[in-house]
Amino acid sequence: MRFGVVGTGAVGRRVVRLLAGEDAEPVAVCGRSPAASAEVVRAVPATVAAGLSDLLGTDAVVLATPAGTHWPLAVQLVRAGVAVVSTSEGPAEVRGLLALDSTARERGVPVVLGAAFSPGLTCVLAAHAASWFDTVAAVHVARQGTGGPACARRYHAALGRPAWIRSGGRWLRRRGGSGRELCWFPDPVGPADCYFGALAEPQLLIRLFPSASEITARRAADRQDRLTCRLPMLSPPHPEGGLGAVRVSVSGEAQGESTQRVLGVAHNPAAACAAVAASAARCLAAGEAERNGAVGLAEAIDPLRFLSALTERGIAPVIFEGVGL
Repeated sequence: MRFGVVGTGAVGRRVVRLLAGEDAEPVAVCGRSPAASAEVVRAVPATVAAGLSDLLGTDAVVLATPAGTHWPLAVQLVRAGVAVVSTSEGPAEVRGLLALDSTARERGVPVVLGAAFSPGLTCVLAAHAASWFDTVAAVHVARQGTGGPACARRYHAALGRPAWIRSGGRWLRRRGGSGRELCWFPDPVGPADCYFGALAEPQLLIRLFPSASEITARRAADRQDRLTCRLPMLSPPHPEGGLGAVRVSVSGEAQGESTQRVLGVAHNPAAACAAVAASAARCLAAGEAERNGAVGLAEAIDPLRFLSALTERGIAPVIFEGVGL
C-alpha cells in the first residue's frame, strides 16, 4: 500500500507515525513547507518528503491540514484517481467536498469526509448504535476538547457562528452559543454545559438517518468561551491539546418500544483523530470502502469492524447504562 499525508501538525504527525513502518512502501509526507516535511521525515522512519505531484501515485492520501484548505487538494487528487481521507470539520468545506461525488464516482475512487474525532468517530458510533433499533428518531452529538492549534481555533470560532439542526423533521437555523444542555461525557471528563455551533455532524448524519426528526450537534463551552467566541483567541492554543471526549445519543423504536442508547469515547482528540484517519486510509487502500464517491466516514466503512480496529489502537467506546437507586 502507498500512502500520502498532507499536513505535519498535531494530527498529521500522528497519522504519519500510524501509517509508517507497517507496509513496504514509505509514507509520502507533504508539509506546509519543505522544512516541515523534512522534520517529520527525520523523526519517523519509513517516510519520504513529497510534493503534491508525488502524491498522485499513491493509493490513499490523508488531508490533515487546517479546515478550509482541503477542497483544492481533494479536487486534484480525485482527478488523478487517488482515494482521499479528509479530516476537515468545517461545515462549508464538508458541503464542498460532497459536491465532488459525481467526479469521484466517475474516477472510481472514494472521498471520505469528516474522518476525525468529531465528526467521524461520532458518526461511526451513531451508525453502530442504530443497529440496535428498528427505526431511529433522533441523534444528538456532543463534543469536549480540541486537538492541535488549528483545531482549537476552529472549535473556538464554531460557537460564534450559526448552527443548523434538524428539529421536527425540518432544518432550523439556531444562534451559535444557544441550546444549552448539560451533557455527561465518559470518565474522567464528566459533565459539561454544551451549546449549538457551526458543526458538521448534522449534514453527515442526515445521510445516515434521512427519516430522523431530530439531529443536533453541540460543543462544550464555559462562560469565557461564549463571551469571546467572536474574537480571536485570547491566548495561544496548546500545541497538543489535552483530554477530550465525545458522546452520541440515539433514540428510536426497538421491538415496538421506545428506547435510547448513549455511546461515548474519552481520549486525546488529536490522537483519536489521527487513529480514525489512518484506519480509514487503510480501509480505502485495501479496497474495503462500501462505495465510491464522496461520503461520510460512517457511510464508507463497516461500523463494528472499524470500531474494533480503533479499540486495538486503545480507543475504546463505552456504553452509558442507567443504574437503579
